[in-house]
Amino acid sequence: MELVATVIVLALIEYQVFGMLVGRARGKYDVKAPAVSGNEVFERYYRVQQNTAEQLIVFLPAITIYGFYGNSNIAAGAGLVFIIGRALYCRSYISDPASRGPGFLIGFVATAFLLLGGLFVAARNLM
Repeated sequence: MELVATVIVLALIEYQVFGMLVGRARGKYDVKAPAVSGNEVFERYYRVQQNTAEQLIVFLPAITIYGFYGNSNIAAGAGLVFIIGRALYCRSYISDPASRGPGFLIGFVATAFLLLGGLFVAARNLM
């Protein structure tokens, strides 16, 4: 589970970095708090952070459950795929929101694998 814990920390660090990028964009594009709109590029940074928060709500319990009941090495690998997908999503969304699909799909598939895998192994352990 140490690898799973490491990947979870890396995912949370990535989220923190996205938050810092939002703060930097807020200053660069002169979007005063508490506003979350006003400049299209700022809004892209903000949406990356918000969408990542939405994804983490499912990803974190999914990787924990699969790592605990299933295979922690596979869970950590899928978690790294999630992180890479979110980084690609960030880069793509900021440069051109229409190109965000592949990054989103990579992260989504990794999370779905962990979620369904966690359900399967937990149910199997019940029997």
